[in-house]
Amino acid sequence: MYLDTLCNVKPNRRTGSPGNQEAADFFASTVQSFGFEVDTSPFNCLDYQCGEPLLTHNEEAFDVHVSPYSLGCDVAAELIAASTISELENADGAGKLLLLHGEICSEQLMPKNFVFYNPAHHQQIIGLLESQQPAGIITATEKKPEQAGALDPFPLILDGDFDIPNVYCKDAVGKTLAGKQGEVFRLQIDGTRLPSSANNVIARLNPEALKKIVITAHIDAYENTPGASDNASGTVVLLLLAEMLSGYRGDHCIEIAALNGEDHYSAGGQMDYIHRFGIDFNRISAAINVDGVGYKKGGSAYSFYECSPEFEQEAKAVFEGFGGLVQGEQWFSGDHMIFVQSQIPSIAFTAEYMPELMRTVAHTPADTPDMIDNHKLVEVAQALDALVSAM
Repeated sequence: MYLDTLCNVKPNRRTGSPGNQEAADFFASTVQSFGFEVDTSPFNCLDYQCGEPLLTHNEEAFDVHVSPYSLGCDVAAELIAASTISELENADGAGKLLLLHGEICSEQLMPKNFVFYNPAHHQQIIGLLESQQPAGIITATEKKPEQAGALDPFPLILDGDFDIPNVYCKDAVGKTLAGKQGEVFRLQIDGTRLPSSANNVIARLNPEALKKIVITAHIDAYENTPGASDNASGTVVLLLLAEMLSGYRGDHCIEIAALNGEDHYSAGGQMDYIHRFGIDFNRISAAINVDGVGYKKGGSAYSFYECSPEFEQEAKAVFEGFGGLVQGEQWFSGDHMIFVQSQIPSIAFTAEYMPELMRTVAHTPADTPDMIDNHKLVEVAQALDALVSAM
């Protein structure tokens, strides 16, 4: 029931949308029924809506997609192209339609104000685009599952703080467009940014305790996907665990946090959590993040970060009692990183076959509940309940 409820809110669980708020309200009311104190303070964010874009040359139309959060436009201008940073530096893009293709499109660009990871060459590209001020941007990309899930193509620019209208297309379309440099194209985008708000759901037992254990999962989902594995499944684990811990009488504060915005360009939930509760990070004995668990293939994989050998040994001894759990490789793109960066002992749970899941369904409408084995969600919740008891 939990999984189906989260995957069927309307329109979906993108941060700031009505469906996202419905999911957060459902989570809050459920954990509150288990005796937790619940904090749902809002933070500001952007929602977004758009129609189908149109890129045309004479009578020919080209298949493009609106980049999330792009501003709208209706412009006819000369097309120019750049495939490297050097070519972009030397381009005369003012008032033109700028095609980015090839090498410069090999990595999805970090949002300009993203604080957790923002490499210098990404900032350089964004700075060059903003200084040149083209009338619109077309980016041609190939499939990059490690960055953008199963999307093909993927949006190079996903940023509500970037104010140049932009669309994206397959690399093959980009090659065709590159052969028409100097000719006039028309780009029409119907896109609207909607100021909105969202909230984390922070649920606590024994909130006055000196030390606390934090267990997180992100409740939001990528636009236009049910988000069963990303991350309704992790959110379900939190709900199951909350019920298991409802009678907890230990000496830790138990904090179960449905964070909101992991798939949103601003990472608003992470930023809000750090802003409001960062002063208490020294109270955290361990942080545990659950993201992408329950895939019908393979088991559930856990990995350690900033943990002492003693704590790793203790946790492994607990997890060895559950046949579907295996130790996996570390990964660095989830909500656990806000704790890892503060040297807090952390554990992250995901699917053993997460690379396959990313290649095939992540960030697409194919990420449906039939991808998930509910028994595996129960097992992860039971393992975390056992670990909390052991601590």
